[in-house]
Amino acid sequence: MLTRKPPMLVRVALANKMARIVWALMARGGAYQSPTAAA
Repeated sequence: MLTRKPPMLVRVALANKMARIVWALMARGGAYQSPTAAA
């Protein structure tokens, strides 16, 4: 992503993604399970 987009845009996009994950976990009371790598 860094080769195609400005570094600040990538940071903001990743922070937004993490914030949405955290919000969903807090709202639903779940536990985070990291995604498994595709085989």
